[in-house]
Amino acid sequence: MNQSAILLFPIWFPAAAGLLLLVLPALRRTAAVSLYTGAALALTAASVVLVSLRGEISFPLFSLTSRLPIVFRQDSVGRLFGLTASVGWVLSGIFAFSYLKKEKENRRFFGFYLLAYAAVNALAYAGNLITFYLFYELMTLLSLPLVLHERTKEAVLAGLKYLFYSLFGAYLALFGLFFVYRFANTLTFTAKGVLDMSLAEGNRGILLTAAFCMALGFSVKAGMFPFHSWLPTAHPVAPAPASAVLSGLIVKCGVLGIIRVVYYVFGADYLRGTWVQTVLLSLSLVTVFMGSMLAWLEDGLKKRLAWSTVSQVSYILFGLFLLDPTALTGSLMHTVFHAFIKSGLFLCAGAFIVRTGKRRAGELRGIGRRMPVTLWCFTLCALALIGIPPASGFLSKWYLCVGALHTKLPVFSWLGPAVLLVSALLTAGYLLPVTARGFFPGEGEADEKASGEEADRLMLVPMLVLAALAVLLGMFAGPLIRSFSALAGQLI
Repeated sequence: MNQSAILLFPIWFPAAAGLLLLVLPALRRTAAVSLYTGAALALTAASVVLVSLRGEISFPLFSLTSRLPIVFRQDSVGRLFGLTASVGWVLSGIFAFSYLKKEKENRRFFGFYLLAYAAVNALAYAGNLITFYLFYELMTLLSLPLVLHERTKEAVLAGLKYLFYSLFGAYLALFGLFFVYRFANTLTFTAKGVLDMSLAEGNRGILLTAAFCMALGFSVKAGMFPFHSWLPTAHPVAPAPASAVLSGLIVKCGVLGIIRVVYYVFGADYLRGTWVQTVLLSLSLVTVFMGSMLAWLEDGLKKRLAWSTVSQVSYILFGLFLLDPTALTGSLMHTVFHAFIKSGLFLCAGAFIVRTGKRRAGELRGIGRRMPVTLWCFTLCALALIGIPPASGFLSKWYLCVGALHTKLPVFSWLGPAVLLVSALLTAGYLLPVTARGFFPGEGEADEKASGEEADRLMLVPMLVLAALAVLLGMFAGPLIRSFSALAGQLI
């Protein structure tokens, strides 16, 4: 047996487990569903770890045509995304066991939760552009039920908005894919690009347009302006565990698509100094500032966090579009750090909602007396997102700012760090008041004792782990920095 076939396990196993969960009538009891899902998540995550230890391996599945094979391959970027997604997916799933325990039938949620996990793993291990595109579309369809789960009018409208925006972005990417197919030597992801320069030399204009359409198309999932508004619509109506994976992990599928397009299809050298780089950098900075400002103005806690995601993911995009190795290192770090930080923040928000029924930040005054551990987890994640040393967010933002200064691009070399600094101040302005009012409510507040209102263990453990990761990954970041710096050197 081909030992590279182990690549298929993190994809087909959760897909099969999710399908069985949806169709088997025997799996109806809440406890049975939770046990079944927990085992499936654990086995899938273990297989991702085993695959990561195998180095660069590939497994061709079948071919649509002679030039369109469906291939799975693990490289450094795929390993990074696969491991990050698995940590977040498992922890959010554990949280969901408690969050959804009062629902009479929760197997529909967990069935699609496993299916979406399979699709995200397929994207991480996609070996070429056609494989990535097929599973990118499938990931959208399989994650849609997570948004629709509540089946309210708001959830349906939010789900449709998520679907239409995602399909529009995918079609933009498909437009570019046609031209890549025409002017590339191969569709297999290759560091520094795959274009056939003898064919591309006289078609630079259309190829730059194709690159822009593909980057813009994948940026829809990443929430970049002007196609960002699905995030603050979809995330607040989804259950908190779904919001955690949507905001922390699924948006990173758009980031992964941009990394593949910019660094593995066209190449940084081909795009550096072009109008494509200028426009994309401009859009990313607009998104960073706009998202932070709207989060600061928003009182609904989950919607505030969704606007925060709009801003923070564009930190990553800004670093990617700088086409600088230091900035790329910062983007890769922020991809991992933000996944854990934002998942933790959404889980904390979910714990507040399920224990108190309060959904607005202004209603959480004095919550630290009743839910001190949850609020401490929220606070640690907030400090990391702001970029307070030694928490993780400080390092990634430092590398992004230094990378911007290294590029010596007109305007962007100073405007980028300035916008990131303003955004960090706004982030402090919309996150720290929750902590301050939660622990120090002020005079006139009832002196309520913490009488069993703290989240239970199934909720607390994921929040504690994510809060610990948000801090410790910044304190012991040496191996990550060396790994990401080496990867950035290979791509630029």
